[in-house]
Amino acid sequence: MSYVPPALGSYLKIGACRHGERCSRKHIKPQFSQTIVIMNMYQNPMHNPGMTSNPHLRPPGAPPLDPHNLESKMSEDETKEYFDKFYEDVYCELVKYGNLLEMHVCDNVGDHLIGNVYARFDWEDEAQRAVEELNKRWYAGRPLYAELSPVTDFREACCRQNDLGQCDRGGFCNFHHIRRPTRSLLRELQQQQRKERLENPDPRDEERRKEMEMFGFDGAGAPGGGGGGYSPPRRGGRY
Repeated sequence: MSYVPPALGSYLKIGACRHGERCSRKHIKPQFSQTIVIMNMYQNPMHNPGMTSNPHLRPPGAPPLDPHNLESKMSEDETKEYFDKFYEDVYCELVKYGNLLEMHVCDNVGDHLIGNVYARFDWEDEAQRAVEELNKRWYAGRPLYAELSPVTDFREACCRQNDLGQCDRGGFCNFHHIRRPTRSLLRELQQQQRKERLENPDPRDEERRKEMEMFGFDGAGAPGGGGGGYSPPRRGGRY
């Protein structure tokens, strides 16, 4: 009987492994998932300052870089503006594939997490369609590499110490260090998506509402009697 390595629990939790293909544990990649990951998509100018000389990556209004000084870095305000522009670009693209529940960008520097973009959709077929289409696309002169991710709970995937400003591993931490857009931008993007959702509802929404009522859950996905959250399976292609 051939040896089957045990599954790696941390891979299932954070959707990445620092050992990559050399890992002695098994990485179980999902066949179905509401979550996708686009690997190494965000090019952080603070981690790779030279690449910001690409004019297509520069945020609006940023001063030009000296081509002879690839160590030039953006100011903190310019970096925030650059990231907001990136976040808006990606968010507006992803909502074309379905109802986007959440999107997170890793600010880690380890090879397995650097620049990863994680996105969770309402339905599994939306995530599958996003993966198929994104793998045909390029962004900022680089091909995109997307796949389904096993991550289901980003509260477990994120570094809680980093959120408190207390992570002693810095960018090399194996849990997600999330870089967040400005609140006003995120609120605007979410409101726009909700508006479009109301104008063009997915017929499966009503079916899901009936399922949730049958299981005794309210419209927010929380059980009427308290306890942990629940979400019925959202497998696409049934209707």
